[in-house]
Amino acid sequence: MSTSTHLSVGGKELVHAAISGQRTDRAPWVPFVGCHAGALMGVGADEYLKSADLMHRGVNLAIDRYQADGIPVAFDLQIEAEALGCELRWSTDTPPAVVDHPLAQDTPLDQLKIPGPDEGRIPIVLDATRRLRADHPDTALYGLVTGPFTLALHLQGTDIFMRMFDDPESVQRLLKFCSDVAIAMSRYYIEAGCDVIAIVDPMTSQIGPDQFKQFVTPYAKPVFESIRTSGGLSSFFVCGHAQQNVEAMCQCGPDNVCVDENIPLDFVRDTCRDNQASFGGNLQLTTVLLLGSPEDAEKNAVECLKVGDNTGFVLAPGCDLPYATPPENLEAVGQLVRDTYRQEAVMAMSESADVQDIPDMSGYGQGDHVIVDIITLDSESCAPCQYMVEAVEKIAPDFDGIVRWREHKIKTPEAIRFMTSLSVKNIPTICIDGDIAFVSRIPPKDELSAAIQKRINQKARLRIRRRQCEIHVLGQNDGDTIAMKDAVDQAVLETGADVSVHLVTDPLEFIRFGVEPDETPALVTTGHQVVSTERVPDSMAIKQWVQSLQ
Repeated sequence: MSTSTHLSVGGKELVHAAISGQRTDRAPWVPFVGCHAGALMGVGADEYLKSADLMHRGVNLAIDRYQADGIPVAFDLQIEAEALGCELRWSTDTPPAVVDHPLAQDTPLDQLKIPGPDEGRIPIVLDATRRLRADHPDTALYGLVTGPFTLALHLQGTDIFMRMFDDPESVQRLLKFCSDVAIAMSRYYIEAGCDVIAIVDPMTSQIGPDQFKQFVTPYAKPVFESIRTSGGLSSFFVCGHAQQNVEAMCQCGPDNVCVDENIPLDFVRDTCRDNQASFGGNLQLTTVLLLGSPEDAEKNAVECLKVGDNTGFVLAPGCDLPYATPPENLEAVGQLVRDTYRQEAVMAMSESADVQDIPDMSGYGQGDHVIVDIITLDSESCAPCQYMVEAVEKIAPDFDGIVRWREHKIKTPEAIRFMTSLSVKNIPTICIDGDIAFVSRIPPKDELSAAIQKRINQKARLRIRRRQCEIHVLGQNDGDTIAMKDAVDQAVLETGADVSVHLVTDPLEFIRFGVEPDETPALVTTGHQVVSTERVPDSMAIKQWVQSLQ
């Protein structure tokens, strides 16, 4: 990577220069438009992603409307999986999701063949690429290829995580096959006219650096070497909490690394520059681009541009743009990158943080059920989110109705407030009764089951303790009642007992304890056992009652 040259060019050349690590007049802007282009035409994702004509029209619209310097031809990580036999579930406002896994259904790996350029929906995307290349010779076209690890998970399912321990050789054979698929797909895209090949491997956020070096590096490196040999530029995309793997990603040899907002952009900048790679990202997908205003988008873009400093940096969303992203937010970014005066004005404006109406969650998860919340981008469009939701969905029935689970897609203000109230910083995340349990990591079945069982046991102990260790002092807040309360507090202090003492002054509540108002002051222990009425007991008697509760 060289940073010595200061280039003033446009569009495609600007992207080439930035990905090559050079300093430029401004950062190139690459909106990751996938099925969102269908929204620009009023067409559902399920129709858009099956038609070369619609892709051609939709990307054309996005290039013109958003003033894109570069753009993906398609953003769909299920194209290879579908061609290899995975069944898809289609949606009108997200890319499809993989719903079955051939290798998990006893299909042998050696029966799978590397898809050709005429299989599945591959020819559709290649046709759109050739037409866009002809229309936009000065715009950088990105060909997006499913990364080997994510494709392996599509083919094998979440069992792959257990196999990484129990049968690593079979996982490595599968990854070698997926690497060969990625090399073939990269070649198809380059031959059709793409300038940049992005290897998109979001599932690598689920593993640590040691596993990354064992199960990702050996299979990603050949892909980037092949892209370079074929004359293309490369980028390595990841989303989720993958900060621990950024250096290992760089060491796989991509020209560029691109991340979402789960990873601080300055960390990515410093790590990439130390490893001779350029970097890109990480406009906030939902809180800003989907749910925010054009002013919010400008402010976020300026923050990213400041970190990028026009050197080896590509301004882009953190991942595939949501279908319903307001076009005006993206138009604002496209104008901002070309307007340094506007950038200075936005930088100077102070905007209040939008943290109002955060609910008080201090009492969350205190009911009889165990509540499992999964905070996701959207399990229908985000592979790590999908597999995390499936992990919880599969295990919940094992607890015989005690466990209730919910997915919170952070595409609504309510879900974002919920996420904020639980202090969740990364997605996807599993919370158990309001406590963060698993962050950007799909837990194995046994580990998730153990975490839920631990919480069930905690609740059982708390319920028993609450039943055994409560004293209620009933009275009308008069002198005798206060004296009884003080005597009980003193007895608890002197005995060191773990007992909760409650003062009850509502006459209607007295009836619930079986005490008439004229029988107060009264003392009631756990289980509604009335041990004293109409007098303040002797302190020794109170101590004996307190000790009997332990």
